[in-house]
Amino acid sequence: MTATAPVRAPARERLLAAANELFYAEGINNVGIDRVIEHAGVAKASLYANFRSKDELVRAYLESRHEARKARMLERIERHRSPRERALAVFDSVAETVAQLGYRGCPFARAASELPGDGPASEVNAQARGWLRELFTALLRDAGARNAPGLAQQFVLLFDGAVMAAQMDGNVDAVRIARAMAANLLDAAVQRPARVRT
Repeated sequence: MTATAPVRAPARERLLAAANELFYAEGINNVGIDRVIEHAGVAKASLYANFRSKDELVRAYLESRHEARKARMLERIERHRSPRERALAVFDSVAETVAQLGYRGCPFARAASELPGDGPASEVNAQARGWLRELFTALLRDAGARNAPGLAQQFVLLFDGAVMAAQMDGNVDAVRIARAMAANLLDAAVQRPARVRT
């Protein structure tokens, strides 16, 4: 009986995995195409057969990060039935992320600082930011919050602050604090005004 060789992932998957690891760990501008190709173990022609340029590889990297973050958040939300807890579950998802070994901050914020202006990074970042605002708005509306879009903006600010504190200060507890603040805002937004006796 002869042993079969392990099946290798397609070149596109290997390139994207290498980009995901290297761009996140070391920065997009610090990692050249040749390094990605070497790390992926593919021929240079494979890169250009799958991605026309480094910009396209960066776009695919950020899109894969966005899809992974969406999946994590939605999975965490689906653990709850209470609309209030569903709205706050996004912060629970972030708490798990920032506690992971090798956490280096938000990949979208990092890409925006490395690649300012128009381009693939700004387009994917805009999609990711828009999705987060829409998610919070929908969850807060379901929870009965007044002015859900306005409250969603406040939730996004809390989210951003917690992520930045976890990255810059190493303060993983910042997400718990942000969640508590978000809970207070939500509770205030769903309180019904007291009826005036006449």
